[in-house]
Amino acid sequence: MNVRRRHISGIAVTAAAALGLGTLSACSGDSAAAGNTDKFDVVASFYPMAYLAEQIGGDHVNVTSLTEPGQEPHDLEISAKQRAQLEESDAALFLKGLQPSADEAIAQSGAKTKIDATTLTALEEHGSEVGGHAAEHDHAEEEHGHEHGEEGGEDPHIWLDPVKYAEVAKGVGEAFEKADPDHAADYKKSTEALVKRLDALNTEFETGLKDTDTKVFITTHAAFGYLAERYGLTEEAISGLSPESEPSAARVKELERMAKADGVSTVFYETLVSDKTAKTVAKDANLRTDVLDPVEGITEKSRGDDYFQVMEANLKALRTALGAK
Repeated sequence: MNVRRRHISGIAVTAAAALGLGTLSACSGDSAAAGNTDKFDVVASFYPMAYLAEQIGGDHVNVTSLTEPGQEPHDLEISAKQRAQLEESDAALFLKGLQPSADEAIAQSGAKTKIDATTLTALEEHGSEVGGHAAEHDHAEEEHGHEHGEEGGEDPHIWLDPVKYAEVAKGVGEAFEKADPDHAADYKKSTEALVKRLDALNTEFETGLKDTDTKVFITTHAAFGYLAERYGLTEEAISGLSPESEPSAARVKELERMAKADGVSTVFYETLVSDKTAKTVAKDANLRTDVLDPVEGITEKSRGDDYFQVMEANLKALRTALGAK
């Protein structure tokens, strides 16, 4: 979009396009360059950020993602070519703390507008157990002389709570209005429409999870802490905030005892990481397995084509696992 960048040779444009970042799967199939277009060029760190930019920006933006479809976002390493593309962007949208490589590259880039989603809502510290019954479990473990040994920290998975995601959407919309004032009215209208849809999704979750046989669910890693807290559930994660961390034997045994005590039926795994640990825990505890998708990327394995479809699939899976009435 930036006028000062438009007067470049066709060779330079071709070279820039060759450096292309991963395009968002929800976008058109054509591989757009990250910068030097006639639109407001936005580079997003991974799918949830790219989806916001696309929904808010509409036809006025050219959105590309640093994370390829199917790539585990936590494992992202920024290449020299991607750093060059960041220099050509009008805005960078990211979620600090989730992808250190992206955080560093964006901080060092010359992108005029840098939008950190963590500044647009409140973050909390979560460990391997989060939600309504966590304190009860902690007390019970203390009585039996056990410790969780939780891997805790500031939890970046805010997009899995529709309320927090809506707060981020509002902030992104305002940032777009300021950075590209010619289209401010359209950004405002699109943001309001997106927030309305997220409000409706929140109501669906509230209603769908209000009356269940159990409030406890087991996941591969602690991505669903905000969702659990929002809807009065308890997330028990096999691992901590990182999907790559390995659980201890004591943690696995603890989960087996907890599953029996709380009537847990299902161990959830994800689409972008190995299901081996989840299936092992499920087999040992005589539980079934199912997918609970952290919506970090959309692939052919996803139960839906975009954020809303996958979140609705997550709600259906949770209702089944928790015994919703």
